[in-house]
Amino acid sequence: MTRDPSYPVGVSSQPGPSQPGTPRAFHIVTYGCQMNDHDSERLAGLLVADGLVAAPDIEHADVVVFNTCCIRENADNKFYGHLGNLKAQREARPGMQIAVGGCLAQMEGDKVRQRAPHVDVVFGTHNLAGAPELLRRAAEEGPLVDVPEEPVDGAGSSAGDQHAAALTAVRELPYAAWVTIQIGCDNSCAFCIVPSVRGGEVSRPFADLVSEVRTLATRGVTEVTLLGQNVNSYGRDLTGRRPLFAALLREVAAVDGIRRVRFTSPHPKDLRPETVAAMAETPEVCNHLHLPLQSGSDATLVAMRRGYTAERYLARLAAARAAIPDLAVSTDVIVGFPGESEADFVRTLEVVAEADYDSAYTFVFSPRPGTRAAAMTEDVVDPDVMADRIERLRAVVERSALRRHRDRIGQVEEVLVEGPSKRDPAMLTGRTGQNKLVHFAPIGNRPPRAGAYAEVRVTAAARHHLSGELVEVTAPPRHRSLIPVSAG
Repeated sequence: MTRDPSYPVGVSSQPGPSQPGTPRAFHIVTYGCQMNDHDSERLAGLLVADGLVAAPDIEHADVVVFNTCCIRENADNKFYGHLGNLKAQREARPGMQIAVGGCLAQMEGDKVRQRAPHVDVVFGTHNLAGAPELLRRAAEEGPLVDVPEEPVDGAGSSAGDQHAAALTAVRELPYAAWVTIQIGCDNSCAFCIVPSVRGGEVSRPFADLVSEVRTLATRGVTEVTLLGQNVNSYGRDLTGRRPLFAALLREVAAVDGIRRVRFTSPHPKDLRPETVAAMAETPEVCNHLHLPLQSGSDATLVAMRRGYTAERYLARLAAARAAIPDLAVSTDVIVGFPGESEADFVRTLEVVAEADYDSAYTFVFSPRPGTRAAAMTEDVVDPDVMADRIERLRAVVERSALRRHRDRIGQVEEVLVEGPSKRDPAMLTGRTGQNKLVHFAPIGNRPPRAGAYAEVRVTAAARHHLSGELVEVTAPPRHRSLIPVSAG
């Protein structure tokens, strides 16, 4: 599986990588969030079940699928650029197919083929499981666009049916798994297109989720990440009253074989005391909280329709830190939302400094068609002003991150080993419970393998990672395959 590539796609004069009588090969390119990552894993499972095999890259694929995101405009532009690069390759390979799915496909539908006529299939978020059938039909009937506005029964979109392929997903990491606990969102943030492309919030049944995690654990998965647009409100639609997220955290953590439970993303207005208590009292739940701020200005938060003030946000963050030992906190911040004044931005800098984050995803505002913010054309912030502000913001974030990382020097951290470092294969890499990346040197000629847990002493710190030395391996990998299974 390729995630958001930045390389140009080469052109091949060969008729295609598969020889007569051999299975067709597919490759999936994923853009966007963890929800899209999991959708790509499920899609890969569906394609394998349909008789296809995974290809290592686009050059060796008969079927190329782009799983798209529509949160920011630069992601759109990058996607269309890569799609354009494939035109000559598609023309040179009779039988090659290109499919586009995901949020951008759901939002733009026919526009995708208008901009790229060489695309064979366009499918949205509501009919993921129908992709294999659409590819077969397109091979016989010609290009197809199938973007239903509502979930299609049996097409892998309703909360009950859409995860039928979850346990047959082709997972990139055999020891870690995404578990989608809800689809859609009931919030109305002015900048967000998600409710339009994913629909309203629907929770999966509690027992189904626990059963899925139990099955994953028997297959060697030791870390699960619970996914939702607003995980804090999970189950509210099931009970008609109170959410069930805190109970779900405890129940999933109690599954035999599960050592780590993560989740993303919570909404600050719905972060409840019982969720904080579940995190504090359940060792398997990682001491990492991603809590999107978006802005520190109350005026901007009102315009964004976020439902909280900066004071309320900081109070809930302080309560979480007081209850959960050694909590790491990350966030999202948008710069240049329509109407943001210099005073609004300075207030954001103050709140970010007070929050003292371990890391932050910072974004320049990007208007998305169909959102409330896209219509705020009279209050647009100058691009040069936004560029200056985001650099000032990043300086504050990185100052906090570096200091908090340096405070960990000398500590021994439990690390889930991911394998050799991409930059230096002589080094190993892994993540702590706080979701901090750690690079460390192996000992001897038998380094711990991917999926193992190890104790690592932190010896150095940078803004975005830690460095350390291996102390001991505390648990070997439980999965049978030592090579990560790839969706392409």
